[in-house]
Amino acid sequence: MSAFEPVPMKASDHEAIRLLSRSLGRTSEPSRFGDEECQLVLKDESGRLIGWGRAAWWDPNDDSAPAGYYLSGVEIAREFQQRGYASRLTAARLAWIAQRAQQAWCVVNARNIGSLRLQCSSGFEEVTRSEHFGSVWFTGGSGVLLRKDLTEAARDSSAELT
Repeated sequence: MSAFEPVPMKASDHEAIRLLSRSLGRTSEPSRFGDEECQLVLKDESGRLIGWGRAAWWDPNDDSAPAGYYLSGVEIAREFQQRGYASRLTAARLAWIAQRAQQAWCVVNARNIGSLRLQCSSGFEEVTRSEHFGSVWFTGGSGVLLRKDLTEAARDSSAELT
């Protein structure tokens, strides 16, 4: 694995993100992302997009899922998958959340085994399952609400800054 590190997303990355998303059968539209989010990209030596990820505050207005900072998307180009890039983006997003909160959240389609493995390997634990959380409905089954305690990570980050 190379030393590519996540960097902040720029407007000039949006077209490459749209193309990557379409190549994966998805419809991500970065121009609709919020201003107060963590938005990161990974690029290769030539500046080609490897992947992107984001995290943001979300209030699902749902009794099952609390308001909080949620991992809200990650996509990796097919030729770069299974090389740890999604884990790098996840670690960077969790560090961003740890500066703001003591917990991180995410919701995943229960059929998305790859995403569930990624979240579990990052320390997330299942809280509950439902056919929807807030306005997010899950095709073909249920969604999984996951939570990660960041109190230790936040303490470690604060110690590094002093």
